[in-house]
Parts: sequence; structure tokens; C-alpha cells
Amino acid sequence: MSRVAHMRAFIVLVGGLFAVLAFAKPTTQLDEISLKEIGKRIAPVGVVCQVGEECASASGVEVVSTGTPRSGEAIFNQFCTACHTTGLLGAPKKGDFADWKTKEKEAGGFDKLLSNAINGIKSMPPKGTCMNCSDEELGSAIEYMSSLKP
Repeated sequence: MSRVAHMRAFIVLVGGLFAVLAFAKPTTQLDEISLKEIGKRIAPVGVVCQVGEECASASGVEVVSTGTPRSGEAIFNQFCTACHTTGLLGAPKKGDFADWKTKEKEAGGFDKLLSNAINGIKSMPPKGTCMNCSDEELGSAIEYMSSLKP
């Protein structure tokens, strides 16, 4: 067989396979129960919403209070240390008073710096990673990290 004959045979074979696949009908249909089971398996596991949105009130997320605010050091050690010890993604480092003072000045004062921590800024998400921290606790953590006073 010549090369041209091999090529023609190959084209006919590929064309035939394409026709079979293109016009084939599924041999089985999913029943309603199977469709529901698949739907459950691929359903989202949660919803993301922000405070103030309607879905936030029904989310079941609660801020737990022990009655006594946690110390700035405790908040830092549990929630802030990963970024503010290393300076990850430009986070001001704990104890670098000059950098913190610059950030405070750029923000327009300690209250605005605290507002940035509460609402998030640049790579820092709202409240860092401490979703159950009060504003007072976040302020204490900033004071602990920066030595700034409100």
C-alpha cells in the first residue's frame, strides 16, 4: 500500500469515528433521583457575605464575648503574628515604630489606622483574620505592635 492509500484509509477511519461520536445518543438517561444526588454533591458548602448584607444576618456567625477584652498581645500572638512579625506583603512589623508612625500619618491618625484594620487595606482582609475581635481589641493589638497611642 502506498503512502497516499494509507493516508486515505486513515482519513476515512477518523471521519467514520467522528460521525459515530457526533450522532451517537446517550445510552442511559439520569433519573430524577440521580440528578438530585449529583446536585447535592456539587452544591456550594457556604456563602460569602459581608456584615450589613442580608445574608450575613442569617449566617449563624456570632461574635462571642467573654466580657473582658483580650489583650493586644493575645490578639497579636493568635491572629497578627504571621504577617506583622515578618512584614509579609508590606505589613508593618511589630516593634518598627518608624514604619508604624509613617502608616499612621498616611492614614490620617490612629483612628483611621484602626478603621483600616477593621475594614481591611491592601492585602489585609477586614479585621485581619480575627473575625470575632472587637474594635477595642484590634486597637489594643495595634498599640501592642506599634507602640502608638490613640
